[in-house]
Amino acid sequence: MTGSTAAPFTADDYRARMDRAAHAAADAGLAGLLVAPGPDLVWLTGYAPTAATERLTLLVLAAGQDPVLVVPTLEAPDAARATGAPALTLRDWTDGKDPYAVTAGLLDTSGRFGISDNAWAMHLLGLQKALPATSYASLTDALPMLRAVKDAAELELLAAAGAAADATFEDIRNVPFAGRRESEIAMDLSRLLRRHGHAVVDFTIVGSGPNGANPHHEVGDRVIERGDMVVLDFGGLKDGYGSDTSRTVHVGEPTDEERAVHDIVRAAQEAGFRAVRPGVACQEVDRAARKVIEDAGYGPYFIHRTGHGIGVTTHEPPYMIEGEQQPLVPGMCFSVEPGIYLPGRFGVRIEDIVAVTEEGGRRLNDTTREMVIVD
Repeated sequence: MTGSTAAPFTADDYRARMDRAAHAAADAGLAGLLVAPGPDLVWLTGYAPTAATERLTLLVLAAGQDPVLVVPTLEAPDAARATGAPALTLRDWTDGKDPYAVTAGLLDTSGRFGISDNAWAMHLLGLQKALPATSYASLTDALPMLRAVKDAAELELLAAAGAAADATFEDIRNVPFAGRRESEIAMDLSRLLRRHGHAVVDFTIVGSGPNGANPHHEVGDRVIERGDMVVLDFGGLKDGYGSDTSRTVHVGEPTDEERAVHDIVRAAQEAGFRAVRPGVACQEVDRAARKVIEDAGYGPYFIHRTGHGIGVTTHEPPYMIEGEQQPLVPGMCFSVEPGIYLPGRFGVRIEDIVAVTEEGGRRLNDTTREMVIVD
């Protein structure tokens, strides 16, 4: 198992995050933040309800006020055991009571609030009914960079998750491919990710032959043949932080064209990585990788953004895409994953997670980006 030496987060860590989030909301002109169960709540408090239900659970944050977690009474004991619980006040409500009335007493009656993207519509509508003069903005729209800059402990956890994904690739390249179904290789990837410490496997994409030309191919029962290019894209959560890596292998010897396309993608991935440095706009990473592919004549076959952020989820802001002018900041982590996809033939993608440093970028994936031959 690939481990991490990062110390566990403390109540003080969560207190600092909640305070930072509340002040960021005020700076954005918001009266506060309303955070439902999901990744934002875990990042801010360490609390993850065992199951999101129709009963309202909501963290209320506002600058100058103590954080309050509104929680059903029957779930209050679990919430009280969360690492961040000492940094907030629990306000529980029992079945038969109106949870929106309880929450309304904590809010500016005419304020505009950021609300987490995964809040249930019924809860948002309940708040609007209780406080008709309030308004709301998606947290991703209002504070897209809230979780984007990681501290040293988070970077260590992301590095450990990346190392576990790398160990998974080193193992998978030694299993038989020819004559086996994509679904079998996907099961191998899932098993290996868990062996190397992942608690959650988010995806195991195995795109063989023409299926590799679909970047988000759903694993199927196609039998992998000698001569196939195979795109492997896999990741999940280890100790609460994400991994995501892609490598493209070949079953047996590749053709000259397949080698050439792989080399172009490798050069594009390198160019994207080398564009990473503080102050550079996110779109410049996309432009650097895309230029290599366009100059080689394959521009129409690079059909997605160059990268996405990663942290307590495997996809989050910032995004490496044309039009995103958010400057890179030390501590940001994101994928750099250009690809070329030739319909009906094959695809190639190479992906590393990269952390922004004071001087440039640091790869969190270190397996070879050269063509790998498998059996």
